[in-house]
Amino acid sequence: MGERRPVIRTVEAGNMSVVVIGSANLDLVYEVERIPTPGETVLSRGLASFPGGKGNNQAIAAARAGAETRFIVALGRDAAADALAAQARDAGIILLDRRVDAPTGTAVIFVDRKGENSIVVDSGANATLVDLTEAELAEIAAADVMVVQLETPLETVTAAIRAARAADTVVVLNAAPSGAFPEELLGEVDILIVNEHEAAELAGEPAGTGERSLMSVLTAHGCDVVITLGSDGAFVGGHGTEPVKVAAFPVEVKDTTGAGDVFVGAFAASLDRTADERSLVAATEFATAASAIAVQRKGAGPSIPTLDEIRSLLDS
Repeated sequence: MGERRPVIRTVEAGNMSVVVIGSANLDLVYEVERIPTPGETVLSRGLASFPGGKGNNQAIAAARAGAETRFIVALGRDAAADALAAQARDAGIILLDRRVDAPTGTAVIFVDRKGENSIVVDSGANATLVDLTEAELAEIAAADVMVVQLETPLETVTAAIRAARAADTVVVLNAAPSGAFPEELLGEVDILIVNEHEAAELAGEPAGTGERSLMSVLTAHGCDVVITLGSDGAFVGGHGTEPVKVAAFPVEVKDTTGAGDVFVGAFAASLDRTADERSLVAATEFATAASAIAVQRKGAGPSIPTLDEIRSLLDS
C-alpha cells in the first residue's frame, strides 16, 4: 500500500491544470427501441456519429468546466482522427496527439428509448499508446491533476500513475471499463472514481455488495473513493472517514452515453489546492450536476456542459 498523502480538495472550478491520458474514439450511435439480445436483430430509428472515447470525453468535460486541459492520445492517420483532433481543439484542449499507423478507435453504441446503452469498442490506435515520451512525462509532472482510465494499455496507465506520484501531481483514476487492475497500484492513486460494478470487481466482492462495504475495502488502500450510482447519485469517502451520500439531480434521461466520463472530467476540473476538507463532497456535487446535464442530451461529446451551465444548475 502506498503512503497516504494529502489530496487537493475543491470548492470551485477553473483554477486547475489537468492532463488526461486516454482514448479517443469515433462513436457510431444507433437509436433502438431496445438493446438487442444475443441472436436478435432490431431496427434502428436513427444513426449519428459523435466524438467519444473515455479519455476524449473526460478531457472535453474538464476543459468545458474551466480547467486548463491537455490530452495525451494516439490517433490514426485518417479522417476520423482529423475530426476528433479538430473537435478537441474547439473545446479548448491543448492536444498532444501521436499519429500512428493504425485506424482511429471506434465505438458502436446502441441507445434504447429509456436512454440506456450498450457499447462495443474497437481500440485501434488507442492500443498503441505505450512508452510515454520525455515530453509526455514532463506534461504529467507540470499538471496539478492527472486523469487516467483503462481504455489504454495497463502498462501506460501504470507508468503514468508512477510518474505523477513522483512529481506530486494528483492522480485521479477512473477504473473503467472493468478489468484486471493491480491491487498494489491502488495505493498510488489519490482519488478513485468507479461505478457500482467496477467497485465490486476491484474490491473482489460479489455484485450487489452494499456501497459502504465496498467503500471500506477500497479506501483501505489509502485513496479517496467516489462510487457513482447513476440516478441514485454518488457515494463519497476516504480511509477512516464516514462516507457521504450525494444526491442526484432529478432530470429526464435521454442518453446516458458518456455521462460517467463527464462526471470524471468535471470532478477533476473542480479541484483546487487552496480549498478545505469538505471539498471532496463539493467536487462530487459539481460533477453530479455536470452529468445530470449530459444525460438530457444525445451523444457523448455534444452532451458535455459548460462551466456556466453547471453553475446554473447548482444555483437553481
